[in-house]
Amino acid sequence: MKPVMEKLWADISSKNEKIQISESFFVHLKEHGFKLDEYRTYSTDQGPEHVQMAWSIGGDGTFLETLSHVGAKEIPILGINTGRLGFLATLSPEEVSQALQHVLSNEYTIEDRCLVSVDAEIDLFHGKDFGLNEVGIMKTDSSSMIQIKTFLDGNFLNTYWADGIIVSTATGSTGYSLSVGGPLVIPTSDSLIIAPMSPHNLNVRPLIVSSDSVLKFEVSSRSQNFLISIDSRSRVIDSKISIEVKKAAFSGKIVKIPGDDFL
Repeated sequence: MKPVMEKLWADISSKNEKIQISESFFVHLKEHGFKLDEYRTYSTDQGPEHVQMAWSIGGDGTFLETLSHVGAKEIPILGINTGRLGFLATLSPEEVSQALQHVLSNEYTIEDRCLVSVDAEIDLFHGKDFGLNEVGIMKTDSSSMIQIKTFLDGNFLNTYWADGIIVSTATGSTGYSLSVGGPLVIPTSDSLIIAPMSPHNLNVRPLIVSSDSVLKFEVSSRSQNFLISIDSRSRVIDSKISIEVKKAAFSGKIVKIPGDDFL
């Protein structure tokens, strides 16, 4: 990553552009010898202020973390892939200079992506209850399945006996949902995917529903608890707590430069 950052810093400095850096990344860069005293930082709780675009430098996990910093501010995000997976962070390190030039010349588009939100009677994720990829409900006991009673817009849909269930956005269809047999969906589609994990039923298959749908889940398990996750955040909660999943009130904005597309 250091050569990428050195090149990016040199390019930004030559253009006299102002930037903000997350506090955690600021510390990381300082430890690697970068001189950053003239740059502003922001806390991950508050997110960046008065910026036109966020750059995520890492893999898809870093991209998802950047989205959690941005939140409802809907700041467009450009992903540079220096990690392992690059479905979200699609640009290579060699394209950094070209990407910056496209951005400064306004030669880019912004894609709106549906986000998913999770709600319960308790605060699950300290206000960061939204995600770009998926919500997961999973067992904590490796030796038994869980029972997931599922409602769609207030109507009973199904009771899944499975290791868990995933509610994925169209963007997340290339992630966890795909690994459990979910379909690939064009990422700008306005839909949600319900994908059971290892269901104990030959007739159970993934289901695509409108992103306007409201899903409710009631979980029963021998362990009396289950794991709830949204993108990279997770926690174990009591099985007495029901979960509501729906489209978030705001969207994710992804920057696309010429030649960068899903296909």
